[in-house]
Amino acid sequence: MIGTVSKTKDLAATEQFLKDIDEKRIKREYFTYLVIDNSTNEFIAFFYLKNADWSIPEIEIGCYTDENFAGKGVTTKAMNLFVDYCFETFDFKKIRLRMHHSNTAAQIVAERCGFELEGTIRMDYMTTAGEIVDLTYYGRLK
Repeated sequence: MIGTVSKTKDLAATEQFLKDIDEKRIKREYFTYLVIDNSTNEFIAFFYLKNADWSIPEIEIGCYTDENFAGKGVTTKAMNLFVDYCFETFDFKKIRLRMHHSNTAAQIVAERCGFELEGTIRMDYMTTAGEIVDLTYYGRLK
């Protein structure tokens, strides 16, 4: 989420960020979804699809949940619905999740949603601070 925040510091930057996202959507490279409480219109979570390999086809899901909804099972329920949507709508054969090994909340959601631990890739991601970190991978087949 730090990368998103850094790209939306002011209105002009936010407009450009949204334009870039829309261009990526048209190219089928990046898709964004919001989870909103229907009764209050309150933001709950942000899901996105990226790093598609349409030849398999497989994709990676990313998710951020508002801290007011964390730990209440909302993310798990939304993730299960979203994964089903992705399999049905895009006909993916595999969906990936990857996370820092210290993100135990994400690991719990992954396991509760039927994802299986596939392993850790060393030095797999550079953070916005420039640190290269290992990531833990989970996968779920259709």
